[in-house]
Amino acid sequence: MSSLVTYDDSEDESCNQTEEEQSDPSGFNSVNVKPRPAGSETVLGQSSSSLLYVYPKIPHWDRKYHSRNEGKHFKDRSACLTFSKSVADGSNPAKRRPSSLPGVRPYIPKRQRQSEETKCPENHPEHSLENPTRKDPVLFDVSPKVKPYLGEKPKSSGTPRKLLMSLEGHQGAANTVQWCPLPHVSHLLLSASMDKTFKVWDGAESGRCLRLYTCHSGAVRDACWTPCGRQILTGSFDNTAVITDVETGQLTVKVDNQFKVMCVVLHPGSPDVFLCGGHSSGVKAWDSRCCKVVKTYKAAVQQTLDILFLGGGTDFITSSDCVSRDSADRTLIAWDYRSTAKISNQIYHERYTCPSLALHPLEESFVAQTNGNYVALFSSQTPFKMNKRRRFDGHKVEGYAVRCGFSLDGAILASGSSTGSAHFYDYQSTRALHAIQAHSQPCVCVSPHPVLPATAATCDWAGEIKIWH
Repeated sequence: MSSLVTYDDSEDESCNQTEEEQSDPSGFNSVNVKPRPAGSETVLGQSSSSLLYVYPKIPHWDRKYHSRNEGKHFKDRSACLTFSKSVADGSNPAKRRPSSLPGVRPYIPKRQRQSEETKCPENHPEHSLENPTRKDPVLFDVSPKVKPYLGEKPKSSGTPRKLLMSLEGHQGAANTVQWCPLPHVSHLLLSASMDKTFKVWDGAESGRCLRLYTCHSGAVRDACWTPCGRQILTGSFDNTAVITDVETGQLTVKVDNQFKVMCVVLHPGSPDVFLCGGHSSGVKAWDSRCCKVVKTYKAAVQQTLDILFLGGGTDFITSSDCVSRDSADRTLIAWDYRSTAKISNQIYHERYTCPSLALHPLEESFVAQTNGNYVALFSSQTPFKMNKRRRFDGHKVEGYAVRCGFSLDGAILASGSSTGSAHFYDYQSTRALHAIQAHSQPCVCVSPHPVLPATAATCDWAGEIKIWH
């Protein structure tokens, strides 16, 4: 059935053909209006006399063809135009958009919808402050507290004294906290927890949870930022390592290691490559571009506790859980990244495991947190000798995976403690500078801020995160 147009009985059927031909000399857009044939059905309750057929006007050079194929013409082409009484004043109805029906929402292109949501986020429920998975950008806003320090030279680091804010939201133990490495968005704080989630917080001003990621089915044991600050690498007890986009929360890379992942680290010279260690005798190097294992480093150990790259990424150190009498050659192992060969296994000779490692930002040295309740100092150059005259003690480890880290200038070493306190040491003299009773549960990580002086984040075994200044 051909399309129909509704007219009132009182409407004059004079659509001046001469004016139409002047407005459209080609005749492509003009129409001929003919009375509706008798016996046709009514539409939308209108009377039979108020319905008209609308036929397209045929150019003079094609009238002979269309006169022979008039029936076929209207079956093959939807040439009937629908327009209301308001446009039946002689103007071209084909160029007019039909009026929308009540209750029908017009279609809006996807790009236009996205631009409107970006301009007016308050009109959308998914952008409410209570929803940590909202889609407003977090990597483009500079915190007012960080902005004054961006153009200045780094000042000497100090030790935090007072509590700035407390962040609560994790339902399990928080394994690590880490500030974003990009200075202009260094107010973003990453946390990973045993509750199978990892979050991004505003750790400098509001303390809000900006993003919540639930892409793991097991406890998230380790997490770190990529150098660009736009992605997060995480390792979980569900045997997977995942690279997640910070803004969208989409998984860009997901690999299965066939073992519980305890530690993940990015190659400093090639961010497309990352290493995974855990409940396995080997460490796997993955290429995120093809999601394939490119190298494997095998040792006679049961699990790898931490991985640390040295220098430009040609060598790296792994720590294991070997504590037997003859395990001095397996506690800390130095590897050649390219050849996968062991460079040195005579690094640490004491019968303590090392749950975490940290590289000094300026000097050629690194430290290892030990279960002997002290932090040992090593050279980052072959043969990686331990400095027996310098050690940082005063805190307790007692089997917890307590992490340690340096300030941006390397002058201060920070460490957690199983007693719930955060300890700060002078790197040169190994003297204890200050200690804060930060938590009632074991404090497993202390992360100094890379830009703000005398600012640090701590987390404990109960899932609580605190910012100190």
